[in-house]
Amino acid sequence: MIVTPLDARSGRAVRDALIGHGWDDALATDAAAGLTQTVVHLEGLDAPAIEALVPFAGTLGLELLTGADWVLLAGSTSRLAALARPWLVPPALAEVATGVGSALAAVPAPAWRVAGRSLPLDVPLIMGILNVTPDSFSDGGRYGELESAVAHAEQMAEAGAAIIDVGGESTRPSRSAQVSASEEQGRILPVISELARRLPGVALSVDTMKAEVARAALAEGAHIINDVTALRYDPAIADVAAAAGAGLVLMHSRGAPLELASYAHAQYAHLVPEVRAELSAAVAQATARGVARESLVLDPGFGFSKRPEQNILLADQLSALAALGLPLLVGPSRKRFLGLVSGAGVDGRDHLSAVFCALCLERDARLFRVHDVALARDALRLAQAFGGTFPDA
Repeated sequence: MIVTPLDARSGRAVRDALIGHGWDDALATDAAAGLTQTVVHLEGLDAPAIEALVPFAGTLGLELLTGADWVLLAGSTSRLAALARPWLVPPALAEVATGVGSALAAVPAPAWRVAGRSLPLDVPLIMGILNVTPDSFSDGGRYGELESAVAHAEQMAEAGAAIIDVGGESTRPSRSAQVSASEEQGRILPVISELARRLPGVALSVDTMKAEVARAALAEGAHIINDVTALRYDPAIADVAAAAGAGLVLMHSRGAPLELASYAHAQYAHLVPEVRAELSAAVAQATARGVARESLVLDPGFGFSKRPEQNILLADQLSALAALGLPLLVGPSRKRFLGLVSGAGVDGRDHLSAVFCALCLERDARLFRVHDVALARDALRLAQAFGGTFPDA
């Protein structure tokens, strides 16, 4: 007899074992996902619900810890899915079943639909940062001229960026005033127009919180709107995205535009549930205005309205956001919290950003917004190899 403990974190060991026993690849992958262990935290339960849940969970082979009005419920995804059926459980558990179902990881679309093209999500996608601002926190002023901006974008595309994100307004904490829409357009539109001509195979994103700017950028060839306020500042961005069929990134943040990257609104009673709820509300707002779910991507907003320890906790629990059923984009690049963790200055954080991206890939992120594309590319390839996928070099 041969006995081997299998690490179920990525599902790879279980999948490979099943394939070794003759299972079909797709069937083995699905079965491995079903065996993944999940823990669901339920709060605000009444006594009848807890009393009904304890024996019923036992019949499904689930484990649980309980308190006065809360339950920690643990088990394989497949067994939890058996509980997530309101029509089959005792009446006292109907609300519990609905809640558990909402917590289980949904399967996002296989591709991101963005303005006339489709970006496959079966591999990590890198979004290269192109700030054409004089005051961005790490590269302000470097790419203010058209030729230098285009040359840098070409370098990032050659290194593996599938998307170039062009921004004309800094969100650094110390800024004292917003940039006008006309000034922002003057910075970004010539760059987007030239990139659309020179890099037709690369998707172009505009990093803006203004509908007027987004509309003009799409007219010049952009495919994606990256809104760091998730429609809080200018909800009409959703109308612009819907009309053009553009991709839309909804990033979590709090507060007014000049407060986004500060700690002014970093007070959370329960960080992960609150971020999840606020992003879910933004999704509902976007779809109500006509944006297709296949065009939406969520960003947890690392470094925005979150303290260093909150960023790390949110990254570790990223799969809780993936359960919303939309692709996740992470943007840790050169952020202040990485420097506080490591002691590195802004120019020494690219390798930390790359490691952070690799860790987020393991936690279900699929898109990665970075300054140093090559470093992130290599870290993500290594993370893929741990999952059993060897990308072409």
